[in-house]
Amino acid sequence: MDVLAEVLRVSGARGALGVVVEAGGSWGLWWDAAPGAVLHVVSRGTVWLHATGQRPLQVRAGDAVLAPPGTAHGLAGAASVTMGSCDREAAARAMGDGRALRLGSAPAHTEVIVLHYEQDPEVSTPVLTSLGRPTHVTAGQNAQFSRTVELLAAELAEPQLGTTAAINSIVDLLLVQFVRAWLTRHPEQRSASWLGALRDPVVRDALAHVHARPEHPWTTQSLAAATSVSRATLTRHFRSALGQTPGAYVTRWRLDLAAVRLRDTDEPVESISGAVGYASPHAFSRAFRRARGTAPGEYRARLRPPEPAGAHRGDHRARGPGRSPCP
Repeated sequence: MDVLAEVLRVSGARGALGVVVEAGGSWGLWWDAAPGAVLHVVSRGTVWLHATGQRPLQVRAGDAVLAPPGTAHGLAGAASVTMGSCDREAAARAMGDGRALRLGSAPAHTEVIVLHYEQDPEVSTPVLTSLGRPTHVTAGQNAQFSRTVELLAAELAEPQLGTTAAINSIVDLLLVQFVRAWLTRHPEQRSASWLGALRDPVVRDALAHVHARPEHPWTTQSLAAATSVSRATLTRHFRSALGQTPGAYVTRWRLDLAAVRLRDTDEPVESISGAVGYASPHAFSRAFRRARGTAPGEYRARLRPPEPAGAHRGDHRARGPGRSPCP
């Protein structure tokens, strides 16, 4: 079981191209805090990342910085530049006609590819938020990541048949490769972080069992036995890595799965309850209400308003043409 792939799939952590920024001279651009994460990939030149409460960080060509959801931050051509808010209209025009958003003065010496990632708000298992603060990966730290950045830049430079599909796939691949690079770079960052917990072999193995068979009647004892450790050891590792017990994690993941199925399918509540590991619909409803503040049926009705006649329910994670780079 590839735990990261499974959580990204269920949580709908998908990306979209924001805009390509080309800048020269003195320039600066500020992003207010927003629900989604933002990945800045520097394909040419050098920029400085500014974030509240942190010293400016120099980011060179081939490097990337991921700003977690809710992070106010800015990019600038120098460490001490006054940054203005993003021009939403200019950004929308750039997205509309496929041109770069130009900042500062000509000639442009710097190019930054801005990518956006959002997670399904109904899934509580953290992925994008677990980094905690803007994270920098340099070109020399991951050759595979650097080659993918080059591929993205090439697709943007020479659009052709299938470019939109190619960019969507590359954007998703970059998130996975960024996480890999982060895990390699920061082996010490395990505490209370879902991504960091993947570096703990005990927790990682236990998560693999849970995600492979969420419907199994897991207890801390049975999960410990499946992971070949004692109950006390498993609980200690979970508390250290995730700040919760194994049982609490199992419940949270089951209810995340249930929430997505309630919203996106017409399965009866009875079927969903069994599919996510509850012995009875009553036990499932009680757990769901305790966690989400509403009964499963009420939850489904709130998130699924009546559809027009002849309409068909689609995939809520389908991507559109992209977003403005202004959160």
